[in-house]
Amino acid sequence: MEADRSSRDLGFPVHFYLCDQWVDVARVESLLDAGEVERVVSSALWGSNYAVLLSVRDADLSALAVYKPRRGERPLWDFPDGTLYLREFLAYQVSKALGWYLVPPTVVREGPHGVGSVQLFIEHDPQVTYFGLDDSFVDQLQRFAVFDYLVNNADRKGGHVLLDPRGRLWGIDHGLTFHAAPKLRTVIWEFAGQPVPASLLRDVGCLREALLVPGGSLREQLDRYLSGREVQALQNRVERLLASGVFPSPGVGPSYPWPPV
Repeated sequence: MEADRSSRDLGFPVHFYLCDQWVDVARVESLLDAGEVERVVSSALWGSNYAVLLSVRDADLSALAVYKPRRGERPLWDFPDGTLYLREFLAYQVSKALGWYLVPPTVVREGPHGVGSVQLFIEHDPQVTYFGLDDSFVDQLQRFAVFDYLVNNADRKGGHVLLDPRGRLWGIDHGLTFHAAPKLRTVIWEFAGQPVPASLLRDVGCLREALLVPGGSLREQLDRYLSGREVQALQNRVERLLASGVFPSPGVGPSYPWPPV
């Protein structure tokens, strides 16, 4: 298998099939951001925090979306209260800036229970998790390993990797990200210590440039929603990965989420 293909050449155009037509990312973001919430399809979805499956519609499109209101977040000792929905949004923005689109389109908006994150629901088989994936997914999983290190993901469970009908992997549940202290907990450690493919390092280099643009879109969002220490820690992780050129290894303390699925 060719492990150093361009991150933008995995055979998966970043388009979504909604209402019998293919639409691009910007159109999906517009639908999620400004579409009317038609109805609540189901509530109390998976996870420790409150989540609702919504139907969102505008003049031309409709889609299902996962809504995580700030009011439904469970207080944590190590993350500031009321910030997890923002971290969901920022994880999408970093994935987008890398050009990898590992996270489904996500916006911040008002919903039935107040402000929260609204993320496109990805059709998938819930019985398929990371633990059932074979070597044909190496290219995609390498991106997840790099991405999770960069955003300091403290909760990459096996069930947080979804397989869509086209064979593309998507990552969900990124509320526990961007902490200033090392928090990486993931089930994806099989690449630890190996060289990161050059194509991925080039994309990380592009992320570094985006972080250095004063007033740029990505930097503005990070500065708005994260603390200065958290933004600096993200920049430090980017620099360390580019300097080392290898996938991260488990550190001191817990390195696996619990439960693992």
